[in-house]
Amino acid sequence: MHLFFIIALLVILSALYSYINARWLKLPGTIGIMSLAIIGSLITIVIDKLDPSIADYLTMLAKNINFSRTVLNILLGFLLFASAFNLDKKRLKKEMRPVFVLSTIGVIISTAIFGSLLYFITNLLKIDMPYIYCLLFGALISPTDPVAVSAIITGSKLPNNLETIISGESLFNDGIGLVLFITLLEITQSGVNNVDFGKAVILFVQEVFGGIALGAITGFLAHRLMKSIDDFQTVVLVSFALVMANSLIATYLHLSIPLAVVTAGLFAGGRSINVDKTDRSHQALEKFWTLIDELLNTMLFVMIGLQMVNFPFLQHYWLSGALGIALILIARWGSIMLPLTFLRRSLNVNYGSINILTWAGLRGGISIALALSLPTSEYKHFILAGTYFIVIFSIIVQGLTLNKVINAIYKNGPES
Repeated sequence: MHLFFIIALLVILSALYSYINARWLKLPGTIGIMSLAIIGSLITIVIDKLDPSIADYLTMLAKNINFSRTVLNILLGFLLFASAFNLDKKRLKKEMRPVFVLSTIGVIISTAIFGSLLYFITNLLKIDMPYIYCLLFGALISPTDPVAVSAIITGSKLPNNLETIISGESLFNDGIGLVLFITLLEITQSGVNNVDFGKAVILFVQEVFGGIALGAITGFLAHRLMKSIDDFQTVVLVSFALVMANSLIATYLHLSIPLAVVTAGLFAGGRSINVDKTDRSHQALEKFWTLIDELLNTMLFVMIGLQMVNFPFLQHYWLSGALGIALILIARWGSIMLPLTFLRRSLNVNYGSINILTWAGLRGGISIALALSLPTSEYKHFILAGTYFIVIFSIIVQGLTLNKVINAIYKNGPES
């Protein structure tokens, strides 16, 4: 299928689902669009079985989109940059300690809990699943989705500190989760006995801290360039170039692209680029990136829904889906509870926030993209199906009830 034809169909579907949701369903954008895309995929599957020629275009669209490469190499960088650029930097600085702990130690703990429980239960059920693959499943499903979370918590009674922690954690844990996933994937391919763990640690440090350093340097330089001019078109081009440059350089130097673009977004958007008080360049740039964020977000969740056409085997993996949903909630709760127990005095989070932080752990496109990127093996379909069930559950069920949970806990108003 021609590239323009693919993009045109994707944009048309995105516009159609967005209109139906805005006109009649009136659900939060992320939830409504993904629900409609899933319903559309289910209808496509049914029609395809009755008369393949009728559903031909949608089936071809789903099968011609390389979801994994599209998300990891194109969409992810722009979405993370947009979220980071518009994040309240003063609040993030105040809550940086819990954000750092949850996005690093929290992801590692979640991976360990999920992988260990999955290995134990699959053994009980006589399912042959090596421990390293259980950990690999945990690594790709532990990062939360910043796009889904920020779209849903907007307008809730969530306290400012918790809103910042949830948004900040979901921005940084994508990078940590991706590096952890790559490290574990290398172990599965090489074998535990053949892996140089010293080299693996060095690679992990290089990816994480190298990505942060790259983003800080390029973000600072881009901010200075944007502040030195008053031509808005050029300012926009510089910000676009910043995302693309970080993606290219990080790929070439084997650094973390998510951490690079998030850090660049924080540095580029951390201070105003307005030349004087009458200039509105920074505010206009924030609105521009908000629009880009919303448009790409819509297309991303349409693509997630379309992927169901490619997963006819989902009906055989209800067990992995139900098991994965239960285990990721337990792992999420443990990954918050353990750091909070040992570091309570230094973290600005109380025990009453654990349930909200647990339920706010929505999963999205990056988890599906990582699952699709797995090399062919006898365990791939189990992991892929489980990932898809978890993502659907987290976006639709957790997403629809998150604000109700928040508003019930803070019915008398948030505590700042």
